[in-house]
Amino acid sequence: MNYDAIVIGAGMSGLAAGIRLAMFDKKVVVLEKHSIPGGLNSYYRRSHRQFDVGLHALTNFIKKGDKGKPFSKLIKQLRIPYDDFKLMPQTYSKIQFPDCTLKFSNEFELLISEVSEKFPNQIDQFNKLVEEVKNFNELDLNQAYASSRDVLKKILSDEILIEMILCPLLIYGSAWENDMDFAQFVIMFKSLYFEGFSRPEGGVRTIISLLMKKFEEAGGEIRFRTAVTEVIVNEKNEAIGVKTEKEELRSGIILSSAGYPETVRMTPKLSMMASPRVGAMTFLESIFVFEKKIPLDQNDSTIIFYNDSKRYSYQRAENFFDPNSAVICYPDNYESLNREGEGIVRVTFMANYDQWKNLSKESYLTMKEKVGESAFKLVQNLNPNFDGQMVFKDVFSPTTIERYTWHLNGTVYGSIDKTRDGRTPVKNLFIIGTDQGFLGIVGSILSGISMANLHGLMNGAET
Repeated sequence: MNYDAIVIGAGMSGLAAGIRLAMFDKKVVVLEKHSIPGGLNSYYRRSHRQFDVGLHALTNFIKKGDKGKPFSKLIKQLRIPYDDFKLMPQTYSKIQFPDCTLKFSNEFELLISEVSEKFPNQIDQFNKLVEEVKNFNELDLNQAYASSRDVLKKILSDEILIEMILCPLLIYGSAWENDMDFAQFVIMFKSLYFEGFSRPEGGVRTIISLLMKKFEEAGGEIRFRTAVTEVIVNEKNEAIGVKTEKEELRSGIILSSAGYPETVRMTPKLSMMASPRVGAMTFLESIFVFEKKIPLDQNDSTIIFYNDSKRYSYQRAENFFDPNSAVICYPDNYESLNREGEGIVRVTFMANYDQWKNLSKESYLTMKEKVGESAFKLVQNLNPNFDGQMVFKDVFSPTTIERYTWHLNGTVYGSIDKTRDGRTPVKNLFIIGTDQGFLGIVGSILSGISMANLHGLMNGAET
């Protein structure tokens, strides 16, 4: 069967790319190995409860009517009304180190005032960094890679402030260990600090449902439980189609959101020309359900980026998991949320895939219990006056991530090696999503849109 475009993967970027192509009357099919859409940001059901996977927060918050920002570009390109996302903004979040806490919200002035109060001798330098971020063109696909730490050390002189600024940005988007490319730093700085967090009412399912509905309305085709086993490349080094377990499909444009290393594995000819490195960063998440919500007078923060030492160690855990830092998310603390009913807390630790992959079933369950105990103890320490009883818990590991997303080593932020313009050494085969280089849910959707526009609509297939 012939198509104008084939999209591999029904995650956020894959669905967005499919929508853009279908909107312009391209015959497009999205192929998804799993039985549901969403990719790294999906959902599941346990004990009669629905849980999000991946989504702590939707970055790049805007108010209705804001223009010229990533989220406003997203809704314009996909023609989805702002109100349909049902966004609930955060109260505020905080970066909590042993001797200092910085708060930030969807109003950037809060972070400026916090830095001014906690690091008065750094406020001028911090403002200089802000100007550097504002003037940097992170969307220039030809930007050279640069270490964010090197850039920060040239501007700021307080090492703790550097660590605290980096902490949320690294754990919310870096495939590098202990650093990130400065272009990605700028993307994340603007996404988290300039614009901030929100959460759709109904969680990640709201976003996925909107994308699925739009894709179907535009006339796109989606096939679940359809794994791509090979990208077909002809003697001219052109991608001309894919093989699935049942058939061959043909197209002159193939957009893969499977990840760059994963796409190389399914493209024998590409494997002789490219060897993108598999990232090391994978995570564990513990989800706790309590009989009631934590009262706002005890804790009204939305997300806590917790670290128990002066330096932030963002790297593969030495053992099964690293309990010394974590992201603690309180989904109930987004504004306009009903305060009745059960409460949820999510705790994310950095992990070590290699430690998890060869465990016996018994050892695996034992280790998950240890993770849950450590995460629960942290929740108790941060909320000492909360007396709510836990009624449900779940823990998912790096091998869970690998099993349901097929990302090598359960990596969440993809390859260390990004391809900013989406191109691969094989003509007409393009990378979208995390390994193209745009970060977060909004970034992933914009990646699908941008690459579809660039390679599927503006220029057509490469020749």
